Amino acid sequence: MAVTAGNKSPVLVVIQLTGGNDFMNTLVPYANGVYHDARPTVGIQEEDILPIDDTLGFYAKAAPLKELYDRGKVAIVQGVGYPNSNRSHFRGMDIVHTCEPESVGTEGWVARAVRELDPHNQNVLTCVNIGRGLPRAMAAPGVTVTSVGDLDNYGLMTGMTAQAQRQQALDLFKKTYTPTNGTGAVMDYLAQTGMNVLEGADRLKAAPAGYSSEVRYAGDPIARNLRDIARVHLADLGTRIFYTSHGGYDYHANEVPTHARLISELSTAIRDFYQDLEDHGAHHNVAILVFTEFGRRIRDNGSGTDHGSGGGSFIIGDGVNGGLYADYPSLDPNQWLDGEDLTHTIDFRGVYATLLEQWMGLDAVPIVGGSYEQIQPFH
Repeated sequence: MAVTAGNKSPVLVVIQLTGGNDFMNTLVPYANGVYHDARPTVGIQEEDILPIDDTLGFYAKAAPLKELYDRGKVAIVQGVGYPNSNRSHFRGMDIVHTCEPESVGTEGWVARAVRELDPHNQNVLTCVNIGRGLPRAMAAPGVTVTSVGDLDNYGLMTGMTAQAQRQQALDLFKKTYTPTNGTGAVMDYLAQTGMNVLEGADRLKAAPAGYSSEVRYAGDPIARNLRDIARVHLADLGTRIFYTSHGGYDYHANEVPTHARLISELSTAIRDFYQDLEDHGAHHNVAILVFTEFGRRIRDNGSGTDHGSGGGSFIIGDGVNGGLYADYPSLDPNQWLDGEDLTHTIDFRGVYATLLEQWMGLDAVPIVGGSYEQIQPFH
């Protein structure tokens, strides 16, 4: 387990880039002629590159992330993937959520980690998702997690001024999730889920109430979500894993303006989040994982890029040894998969295992389903 200041338990923040982020246009192999030849439409031009060495550079729209990289806070994991990469959004995301490429998984890797962190479900806030719905990564029978769409309005009708109306709504919710006719595993699960929602709603009220910050986050969804994560983290409610998503990365068309906007939003939000925690002295025990379900194809399609492989991830935090990890996928056409895709150089399960074992102090083998090569990104 990584050593954190003040002996506080390590916290993991997971940011999912939904749709398949174009890693080649995020960390750009700007000195490689094959890259420019393959991407006459969407290729990043030299004037829009922030070099980190003689061959690779950040897309300029990721300047806030480059600032953190220059401070040694960002580990770039290159060539992330798995054998026989699945290019379906649904199946691809399912695989990276369950760590089961060969079969349909029933448990998410984050949920398995939560089971180890809180085996008796003592804290409904051990794992919190900020965003709509519940990611597959967080779902498993018997594992308690909390999902929040909007922290300011979380809870049932909390904006109501009439306490009696709110209580009626809560009573109805309880009845909905309480088995009245018989019992059974499903009904018991629904009943407990309903009560956990109520308990989580009440406990999360403390987060906005006690929060103040000099950081002015942007108004886009990922900025709002990371601000909510900061507020919950600073409230010290015992959350060990946070999860959130940033959507829109499916770049079949109009990639140039869309990628520019999304990478700018993401990078700015991460920088502001890190600054917020740093200002409060609450950054030492936090590590951030940024991942996506797959990369994009090498050649553009005239407007964007199609689903591919060999993507990349970022690990960010005070305990990180910044730099490049694993190898950038070869751009030699002789090394391409099926004549159009990059070959991965590290298994995504090894990236998860790195964070689970070296940061969270857990045995990764049962969580990711085996032993995989890890990197060494922590002090």
